[in-house]
Amino acid sequence: MSENRRDFIKASGAAGLLAAAGLLGAEPAIAQQPARNKAAFETKNVNDTVKALGGGSVAESKDIAITAPDIAENGAVVPVSVASKIPNTQAVYIMVEKNPNTLAAGFNIPQGTEASVTTRIKMGQTSNVYAVVKADNKFFMSSKEVKVTIGGCGG
Repeated sequence: MSENRRDFIKASGAAGLLAAAGLLGAEPAIAQQPARNKAAFETKNVNDTVKALGGGSVAESKDIAITAPDIAENGAVVPVSVASKIPNTQAVYIMVEKNPNTLAAGFNIPQGTEASVTTRIKMGQTSNVYAVVKADNKFFMSSKEVKVTIGGCGG
């Protein structure tokens, strides 16, 4: 093997390691959990949660789709997906009205990416699940009732 080929292989391996570590180029555009807002995660209702997230009023929107089961057999693992067609979506929050703490999950949406998230949440009892979307520093909301047969929050 020639020295040039060896040098190329060494350089390629080092570049591959740097790329895998995220040290080369831009960070991949994926939904990221926002910095933990302790006050928002300790709120007890939807309005207080939106205020803790920096919002005021919340407008209903048909451009937010919530996918969740109508009946959740086990409230400990309820699959929920939220997709926003609102332009310039900055964040997606999932809230459960009757949980001890309303805010169940929050995701930052990098600019230029599809605003769609999927996760599993805990629900203590039958409740409305709210998807709150922050777009252009305004808040929008949609909701869906999910019936829980076995509570997952100690119920």
